[in-house]
Amino acid sequence: MPRYALQVEYDGAPFHGWQRQNDFPSVAGAIEDALAKLEKGAHKIAAAGRTDKGVHALGQIAHCDMVRDWTPFRLSEALNYHLKPNPVSIVNCAVVPDTFHARFGALERRYLFRILPRRAPVTHLRGFVWQIKQEMDLDAMRNAAKVLVGRHDFTTFRSTICQSASPVKTVDKIGIEAVETDYGTEIHFDVRARSFLHNQVRSFVGTLERVGCGSMTAEDVQAALDARDRAACGPVCPPHGLYLAQVTYPEPLFD
Repeated sequence: MPRYALQVEYDGAPFHGWQRQNDFPSVAGAIEDALAKLEKGAHKIAAAGRTDKGVHALGQIAHCDMVRDWTPFRLSEALNYHLKPNPVSIVNCAVVPDTFHARFGALERRYLFRILPRRAPVTHLRGFVWQIKQEMDLDAMRNAAKVLVGRHDFTTFRSTICQSASPVKTVDKIGIEAVETDYGTEIHFDVRARSFLHNQVRSFVGTLERVGCGSMTAEDVQAALDARDRAACGPVCPPHGLYLAQVTYPEPLFD
């Protein structure tokens, strides 16, 4: 039974997250339904990250098992045909060993968060950036972000419904850059770790946004981290600015 790795891109707005649900649309459900049109029967796919309701992806990685030997090109084309009109796309497809697992084999996950500081309402980017109405101090945010890099107990930045066995995680990087676009200067957060707690990235960005706007300092972020108390966290930012951008494995999956 051949196994295939899929690079999946999607707009998370119409979905109640990645994970299949009985009563609500999900990204996994859309792909599994498309697979069932290619080979009858129940299909189950696994993914590198179970993104929440409204979160987007540029480089989600999933794997599926098929009965037939499909060429990667034919499988991706057939899936994209049957995924219509869902805003989900199979960008890459490759045959992988049956020992490959999209979730457990990942070495690093990279999330992108986009903020657009501007007064005028967002039109073309609505649902794809978090708009705030004041300028942000990038240097202050970068300085505060250093507090969160490394191995820490991230209880403060963890959802109360998080199911992870431990709040201790290692954050490899939090990069913050200004990116010029046709719609204004966006602030991009590049957050990398092997794995994350539930709502951890959105909690980071919500807290750092408060630093950028002058309501908190790097010392406040350190105190919040040390408190190990969810109440010490800044606001959890909305999901629509967040993207699962890339997942890294020991070997490249696609040519």
